[in-house]
Amino acid sequence: MSSSTPITGPILILDDLRDGQMQLAALFIAPKGLPVPPVSAGGMSLQPERLADYASVSVLRARFALPADRPSSYQWNGARYEVAGGFGGNIRIAYASCNGEEHGDLDRDGAERNAMWARMGAEHQKRPFSLLLHGGDQVYADEVTQGHRLSGGWPDKLPSDPSREDLASLRQHLREGFLRRYLAVYSAPELAWLAARVPSLMQWDDHDICDGWGSLRRSSTYSPVGQTLFAMAREAALLFQHGCCDGDLPARFADPEGTHLGWRIDAPGLRLLAPDLRSERSRRRVMARGGWQMMKAEVKREAPGQTFLLSSVPLLGPRLSLLELLMVLTPRMQEYEDDLRDQWQSRAHRASWRRMLRMARDIAALDGQKITAVSGEIHLAARGEMPLGDGKMLHQLVASGISHRAPPKAWARVLGMLSWLGDAPLPGHPVRIRKIPGQAGRYAAERNYLILERQDTQWAAIWDLETSGQSAPLPL
Repeated sequence: MSSSTPITGPILILDDLRDGQMQLAALFIAPKGLPVPPVSAGGMSLQPERLADYASVSVLRARFALPADRPSSYQWNGARYEVAGGFGGNIRIAYASCNGEEHGDLDRDGAERNAMWARMGAEHQKRPFSLLLHGGDQVYADEVTQGHRLSGGWPDKLPSDPSREDLASLRQHLREGFLRRYLAVYSAPELAWLAARVPSLMQWDDHDICDGWGSLRRSSTYSPVGQTLFAMAREAALLFQHGCCDGDLPARFADPEGTHLGWRIDAPGLRLLAPDLRSERSRRRVMARGGWQMMKAEVKREAPGQTFLLSSVPLLGPRLSLLELLMVLTPRMQEYEDDLRDQWQSRAHRASWRRMLRMARDIAALDGQKITAVSGEIHLAARGEMPLGDGKMLHQLVASGISHRAPPKAWARVLGMLSWLGDAPLPGHPVRIRKIPGQAGRYAAERNYLILERQDTQWAAIWDLETSGQSAPLPL
């Protein structure tokens, strides 16, 4: 974003990879009626098209292609933006999650809030990233329900039969509230600089809708207020996370109709697989038919090289059933029950957890294929392992809290102690939580992001932690 223009953008989004090209979308948020200069790429000039209007701004998008295998650039508004490319050879990918906080996020000091984005930007200037993966909670929208008579008591006190006029008013209130959140995030100079130069791929999680979406009681989520909240959150996610709207989803999405928002990207020796763990979620399921069909198809499809399975909540973690039982039995702790029900390790989701782990095992069983789970959500850095047989290992990498302040170190120690109990949801495949290289404990209570790096054909993971600095590379 140029300092001389009120336009927010460009925000670069990877629509797809095909035929040796990155299919890209450049997103802009501009005052309504203000002309947005064209994007120039590959000798073409592309005028951004309007996707949506809000009270005072419009959302626009320009789609174009750049080479996937080498550095290139595009131009906008007198500036040149270098894009690393590099798919198919040596490549660096950044992964971040939890970009915000539940309360007062819009009022935080920008330099403090975005310190790790600034650090990622400095790292990009030293050795460029080809891709930026956002693993969930791109915004913290928990407060958008406040200030309206229908949703002010969310999720516990809701009207049973609101009028059509009141629901229309709520739609407008929530729609503008989501806009404010995304606009604040994308206007931050630390992220804006990166977002204009590194294509993003995003996967949503609960705070992109509201805290605990899908793990809340059915009477709330299926109420008229709850369904209106989900519809407005989904519209905002399509616009601001994927640069599209209904009927216009990029080819990487498994379901063109968008009943779930799972997607896949293929590159030489690399598959990025991102099932949607929120659209179909309920208190008794993580995904429904559409999401599982997507995963079944991916298990059968050959993808030589490394598969990164983006699971917005960690696929491997400590045994949480005892902690979950304690919270249910202790009235003062029951408000945290939804947080545990969000996890694969919840007692409510154990059958689904086993099913997903079997799918990961089956992907790795094919010759020449490896799989690694990458997750956010817990506001800590961590890693885990599960042996898959034949000398293969499922690695779990957790990088969470790019701007969310770290929880108390005591919480990291509690999780570390729980991890000593061990778990084996699949017989003969024990889950173990391991230390990040250089860390004293199994969970690191620092803000962080993750670097995924391929040199020749070998992948490694590096955590960049706010206080500890970069970890030694972990071979995958």
